[in-house]
Order: sequence, then C-alpha cells, then structure tokens
Amino acid sequence: MLNLCIPCDSLARAVGADQVAEALFAEAARRQLPLHIKRTSARGLYWLEPLIELESEQGRQGFGPVTVEDVPGLLDALAGNAAGHPLALGPVEEMAYLKTQQRLLFARAGITRPLSLDDYQANGGFEGLRQASVLDADEVVAAVLESGLRGRGGAAFPAGIKWRTVRQAPAGQKYVVCNADEGDSGTFADRMLMEGDPFLLIEGMIIAGLAVGANTGYIYVRSEYPDAVRSLNEAILLAREAGYLDVAGKGVAFDLQVRVGAGAYICGEETALLESLEGKRGIVRAKPPLPALEGLFGQPTLVHNVLTLASVPIILARGAAFYRDFGMGRSLGTLPFQLAGNIRRGGLVERAFGLTLRELVEGYGGGTASGRPIKAAQVGGPLGAWVPPEQFDTPLDYEAFAAIGAMLGHGGVVLADDSLNLASMARFALQFCAEESCGKCTPCRIGSTRGVEVVDRLIASTDPAYRQSQAALLRDLCDTLQYGSLCAMGGMTPYPVVSALKHFPADFGLEAAQ
Repeated sequence: MLNLCIPCDSLARAVGADQVAEALFAEAARRQLPLHIKRTSARGLYWLEPLIELESEQGRQGFGPVTVEDVPGLLDALAGNAAGHPLALGPVEEMAYLKTQQRLLFARAGITRPLSLDDYQANGGFEGLRQASVLDADEVVAAVLESGLRGRGGAAFPAGIKWRTVRQAPAGQKYVVCNADEGDSGTFADRMLMEGDPFLLIEGMIIAGLAVGANTGYIYVRSEYPDAVRSLNEAILLAREAGYLDVAGKGVAFDLQVRVGAGAYICGEETALLESLEGKRGIVRAKPPLPALEGLFGQPTLVHNVLTLASVPIILARGAAFYRDFGMGRSLGTLPFQLAGNIRRGGLVERAFGLTLRELVEGYGGGTASGRPIKAAQVGGPLGAWVPPEQFDTPLDYEAFAAIGAMLGHGGVVLADDSLNLASMARFALQFCAEESCGKCTPCRIGSTRGVEVVDRLIASTDPAYRQSQAALLRDLCDTLQYGSLCAMGGMTPYPVVSALKHFPADFGLEAAQ
C-alpha cells in the first residue's frame, strides 16, 4: 500500500492539490496499485505546494511542487528510486526551513487531519483543557498572566490583564469573542490554523470561558474565508458531540458559534467587530468603557484574535514557565511570521521573538522572487511601516520595532524589490484608509482623503520648494491622524506614509534629509 499525504489547505487546493489527488487515484487505479491518500493540514511551505509526502519507515519524504502532469513519473519513482525524482525534497522534517523553526501553535501543521479528533488527541490535543479543568478559575487566569502572553492581533496588550478584568467584572452574562477577521495583506496564519487545526482554537476558547466565567463564545470570521468557516463549524459539531463543550465536564454548557462578517476591514477593530456581531453597522465605539467591562450586548467580553486564544492550551498543558522561556524582553512565546509579496520562499515561519528581519526574509524567504535587490519589507499589514534593508538587523520584538517607528502587528511580512515605488504605496495606504474608514471620527474620515490629495500634488509638482511644503503638510496631517483618530485604523495609517517619506524620499521627488 502506498500511503501519501496531501494538504487540504485552501492555498494548496487553489494551486491544484485536489486535481493532483484525483490524478493519483486515477493513475493508481489504472496500474492496479493500492493507494491511500490522507488529506492533512498544510505545513506552510507554500512555495512547494502542491506538496506530496510519502509515508515511509524513514519518515515522510517530500515531493513538490507536483502538477497533474508529474503524476505518472512520480508513481514510477515511488515504485523504484524515489530519491532520484527531480521533485524529491528528502525527509520533510529535516528541511532547514522547518527544522529551525520553533513550532508551538503549528506543531501539528502538516501532520494531522484537520477534522480528526483522534489525530488531535494523539498529538497533545485537549491536554490544556484537562489541566484547566482541575484548576480554580483564578489559577487559570494566573497562568496566562505568568506566561507573558500578549495579544497577537497587533496591539500586543498583556492577555492576562484582560482575563483578570473580565473575570472580576460582576455580571450574570459574559462572552468570549474570537476576532478571526484576518484582513491584513500578506497574512494567513489565522486561516491556516482555522482550516488546519480548528480544535486548538476551540480548546482555547473553552478554557477562556471556564476562566472568565463565560458560557457563550463567538468566532467572527471574514466572509472571504469560506473553508475556514466550514472547518470550524464541523469541528464545533464534533467537539460538542464528544462532550468537550461541557466546559471540562463541570456541567456548564459552552455555547460556541461561528459568525461570518461582510468583509469590512474596520471590523478587525474589536469594538467595530462587536457592533457587527450585534447586527449593526461596523462602527468603532469610543473607549471607555472597555469591552472587558461593557462589550457584546453591554456585557463583560473577552476579545482576542485567533493566535492569542490558540496559545492558551499550550500554556495550560506545558506550564507558564515553558512558554515564557521563548522570546526576549517583554515579547514572550512565539509568533507565526507570514512571508509574502515578492519573495522566493513564501510561507509560515513560527519562531520565538528575537530573530532578525534579515534572518526571516533572507534566510527563510531567500530574498526576492524576481532576483532583484530588496528595497523594503512592510511589516504588520497594509498599515505597517516600510522597513529598509539597513534596519533588517532589528530583532523581531514589539519594543525594538516600536523604537524604529514600526510594529510587528499580526506578523505579516510583505517583501518588495527595487522596482516598487514607495510614493505610490504611501498614496495607497491613505486611499485604503479613506475607503475602509468607518467614518465615525474626523481625522480618519477626512484626513485620509486630504492625504491622498496632498500626495498627488507632491508627486505631480516639479517645483522643489513646493514639494517640500507639501511633504511638510503631509507629515503634519499624519500627526493628526496618528494622535487624533479614534482607533488604530486612522492611528496607524501614518506608519507606511511616514516611513516611505523618511527612507525613500527620492520616490517622492524629494532630496534625502541631511
């Protein structure tokens, strides 16, 4: 029997994984060759998809990227000298891209079938929930505090403080809400986890409900993720049938549901998300009150993104000290960095905080896909700063990046070569803000539109003095956006604009600052 593993991840399927699987079945049937294909989660080696792994006594042997046309020759090789096939990658676990990672959240990636409870349990699943079930709720909150876990959605707020606040808030009804509205360009870790390891997120939400005293949870997923929605709904049903939503057997049913957003970028902001969950238009709320005290339907609500909640079972299963040993400074644990854009080896890299951006984009990513020199990397989504190569040795750490006027955000890294014009990207950031703004506050609503006009005037002018005056006006406008906006939508839009002005003035027709 030939045992093969092929990812069922939506990216793998988008580049032909389903067609390759069908071709393998058809060709094996024609040859009367016994064949079993296991559809697993994805490892995140996206430049090699569709990736096929042969289960053997020596471990899994990889081949990729495989096309339908490669199938007959691949089956020939698998019957003889598999290592000699031109698409052979050798033992997948020994590939440097994987072997040097520190996978906690994605420890099961590429190994388990996404909707197999047996696979999940056999690989450490629900151990964190078992540990949480024998602890007092305050002890669970204390473990999250001691771990140093910070929110992975971008703000990096200490998770344990949120948990303690919701725990201590007096209310008859509390909620746990997962912000799975992953809208940043170049990010896909949430999608990978929801499609490939949905029980991990479910386990994290159950533990959170148990700790803060909530019996209802919602996972808010953007409409562009239909496969993630389907995977989560099926996994919740399986977990419920197996009794896991009985809050660790304490007799309190945890009602967990998936809600699909309409695709507004602003609904990635937690209060706009809560408005949307309540059936209203996604508009930012003024704070205070904080959602931890008055959130969904006016009740105390714990709001975290996917990676934050998915970190909780690891902390409970292996201890706060184990988790805290990863990282540097106040940036503890690991972060799944997502490599995209003009990059040779795009994919997911989970490492502890502290490696450098250069290690990430040159070591793992292999530089640009075009082969041209690197111009910059945008870190932290479409509202993240453009980081030039001279700053690539900055450690990937929340505080270190803040010191250079940048942010880590959700861990997305989009690489660009020297053909990209950063003035056009600054304009795009302002236009994006204008289109996606909820419109509640004036700096974001009006400032972004005026910003587009200023950039247009700046790059259209041939008068050096006028250009300088418009650049000064643009910087002033960015100050207003950053410090006057009600939420991070307007507050972060200046990051790509100011960083482009600072590091790439020539793209605006400006002279470099002396």
